[in-house]
Amino acid sequence: MAEFIGQREFPADDRVLDEVLEYITGSLENAGCPPRALMQIEVSAEEIFVNIAHYGYPEGAGKARITLSLGEGPSAVVEFADRGVPFDPLAKPDADITLSAEERRIGGLGILMVKKAMDHVSYRREDGENILTLEKRFA
Repeated sequence: MAEFIGQREFPADDRVLDEVLEYITGSLENAGCPPRALMQIEVSAEEIFVNIAHYGYPEGAGKARITLSLGEGPSAVVEFADRGVPFDPLAKPDADITLSAEERRIGGLGILMVKKAMDHVSYRREDGENILTLEKRFA
């Protein structure tokens, strides 16, 4: 069972990215998350939040809710929720990193990086929200 750390809502705007990352890293650091895991979480959280800010609300301003908790193992769990355009970033095939940059299709490298850095990534659409959950074990 996860242990709740905190929850905050931010404008889905990359101008608040530093505030978002300070909230995530500060909260998880205080909860005992080790530096290596924290670094991977921070890079992944930046990718997810910037994607929400850039693509989630094409018609205007929106919000992103971030919920933090400690999972078993122990692990850090970061959940991103938004009411933007329905989008499952895990539904597309992984970017083919064996191709040259010129041959590769645009997009997909960021979520591939997140999937490689995290121990578990899941998506669900629930009550009109995109909910993307990242989990990183401490070990």
